[in-house]
Amino acid sequence: VQLQASGGGFVQAGGSLRLSCTVSGFTADYYAIGWFRQAPGKEREAISCISGNNGQIVYDDSVKGRFTISRDSAKNTVYLQMNSLKSEDTAVYSCATDVGSWYRTDYCTGFSHYRMTHWGKGTQVTVSS
Repeated sequence: VQLQASGGGFVQAGGSLRLSCTVSGFTADYYAIGWFRQAPGKEREAISCISGNNGQIVYDDSVKGRFTISRDSAKNTVYLQMNSLKSEDTAVYSCATDVGSWYRTDYCTGFSHYRMTHWGKGTQVTVSS
């Protein structure tokens, strides 16, 4: 089970970025994938989650209406489209999964980083104001 986040970069406030979480060793369609971020000196924050089997999509209030999570089955990849970026979105973004989430369409209720079993290396997002 491997995950790899990519697509970060430097962008001005109001701009957009699309992050990709490419997975291998398992089929992303059937497992929950979560996006998390951690800014310097702050705790890791759960941003968005998409459960397996076309189930739930959940967003943290801080990104609701600006970020969109989606999945491309053919590419075994989960995306995080980030629009209207703010300086407070600056962080290292990571994706993760819980191997126990197989086929659980309601998995994303109350999701947190404590439940994740496998993590990908993060990607830096920097938003200038």
